[in-house]
Parts: sequence; C-alpha cells; structure tokens
Amino acid sequence: MKFRPQFLAIGLSACFALSSFQLAQADDSHAGYYYPEPQSSEVYESPLVPLPNANKRTRIGFTVGLGAQQRKLSHAPDYHVFAKGAQAEKMIIVATAAGKYDTLYRLRALLAALSAEARLSPLFQQSRNPQNLNFLDLARLTGFTKVTITDGDTIAHRIEIQ
Repeated sequence: MKFRPQFLAIGLSACFALSSFQLAQADDSHAGYYYPEPQSSEVYESPLVPLPNANKRTRIGFTVGLGAQQRKLSHAPDYHVFAKGAQAEKMIIVATAAGKYDTLYRLRALLAALSAEARLSPLFQQSRNPQNLNFLDLARLTGFTKVTITDGDTIAHRIEIQ
C-alpha cells in the first residue's frame, strides 16, 4: 500500500472539523435543554465596560431582580431570565407563551422593551445619554458575555457581547 499524503490531509481535516464541532457543542451545553440550537447569531459591541465589582453573584442577582419585577405584574410573565455558565456569564431569556415571541423580529422587540426599562435604571440615569444605551449594555455592565433569546420552542438567537 502506497502512502498518499492527500488522504492524511483529508483525515486530519476531518478530525479537526469534528473536534471543532465538539468544542462548539461543549461550549453550549444549554442548547437542547433550555432552547434549540441557535439558528442565528450576532456580535454586539457595547460602548461600556463591565463594572469592576461585577461577578457571578452580581449577574445572578440581576436575573433574580428581573424575575422579582415580573412577579409584581398582574399577569403571568411572558418570559423568564436565567444566568448560566461557570461564572453565570451567559444570560438566557426564554419566552413562556406559545406564539408570542416566535420570530427573530419579535425576539428583538422583546430586547427593545427590556431596553426601555433599562433606561429607567439608576445606572443608566447617571450616564450622560441613557437614551443611547440598551438592555445589552446593561448586561455588559454586569459582566454577561452572551445572551441567548428564544421562543422556548423552535427559535433561538445568540448575541455575543463585547
């Protein structure tokens, strides 16, 4: 049998592709549990830097605070927010009602509504232009690096915050 370098190259390429796929899968252990595999993604570059004291506890407290606000409403919440990951650096927003946030545009509308609420926060009110900031900026301040938003059924969108 004669050695053929092209087979070695093909084999190495296949191994590399498989290991890259497995690393990507390992990076998102929440896909398939809280949401389907994201069909779309984007990178959001925030003008803000995380607060110096932002840590795992801060991020968990942030999501607990959002949940507490929802419990004060006179109706069941439309979505739930979780902090996941080893350092709670991944935010997951899951819609709870069928058909409510079932398109990428409706998911983005939810983010826009969360942005309007975030602009009322004391953190944003202290800034010079709170109207130019959004919910993802607030997430960045608290140290979140990823936000995955889903209808809880078939659609998931991932945002990497930088």
